Amino acid sequence: MVERPTSTTSRARRPRPRTALAALCAGALASAAGCGGAPAPAELGEVPSAETLYEEGKRILAEGRELFWFWDTTDYQDAIDRFQDIIDNYPYSDLAVVASLEIADTYFARERYEEALSYYRDFGELHPTHGRVPYALHRAALCYYHQAKDPGRDQTFTKQAVAQLDDLMRRFPDAPEAREAEAVWRELRTRLGMHVMQIGDFYMQREEYPSAASRFRQVLNEYPGLGLDPQALYKLGVCYERMNRPDEAGKIFQVILDNYGDTEVAESAAELLPEQPVPSAN
Repeated sequence: MVERPTSTTSRARRPRPRTALAALCAGALASAAGCGGAPAPAELGEVPSAETLYEEGKRILAEGRELFWFWDTTDYQDAIDRFQDIIDNYPYSDLAVVASLEIADTYFARERYEEALSYYRDFGELHPTHGRVPYALHRAALCYYHQAKDPGRDQTFTKQAVAQLDDLMRRFPDAPEAREAEAVWRELRTRLGMHVMQIGDFYMQREEYPSAASRFRQVLNEYPGLGLDPQALYKLGVCYERMNRPDEAGKIFQVILDNYGDTEVAESAAELLPEQPVPSAN
């Protein structure tokens, strides 16, 4: 594709995205430079209005289409450049606020989650009282979510997503985004619990029962109510039994029978309980 020539100073392709936070700093420096006798904007070429740039960016996104169900002809970078021009040239306008979310959403739709995240996070930091902050927090969490890995691998992104969702639900409990976030929050916390459970399984297989027991207790303390409790209790009881702590193991097996009698581990727990003496018929 031949690149379209432009008359503005800010339309050149950028090697990496400029966030709204960087644009505000650039705007302040530009204002200071203007006081020192820098060339007037007219001397550098006329910059389209914020409204024009915004309409152009939206038009580019709207006119894009897919060919043969897999070839997307939308020039996303061109649209992003229009929105970025608003931030660069009109950093204090209302449309600059909107443009930052447009850029974030465009990157998100293209699955470029790191770039999208930088704009969502900047939005929340620069406009903490804006009505769309819950949306930005939710989307930032989803950027982490889409980069999170399965329970057997590193959980850094999972933890970051959970922290972002915690922040959203704490600060905006009544926002629609907070209600949508609950299911994702539960899924991610379950993933974290499973990660800890697998570490416990690893130690258990190596017969390192104190270390395994520590992980199963962690699951029970930090990730309760996510469906992991019966398994964690049973494995903790087995660890105690192997560590020659039969009284503690027996109490745990009884808890399983009393509270999780309909689970698969209940039968195994019953087999490990010591037989109770049958009372005499006197």
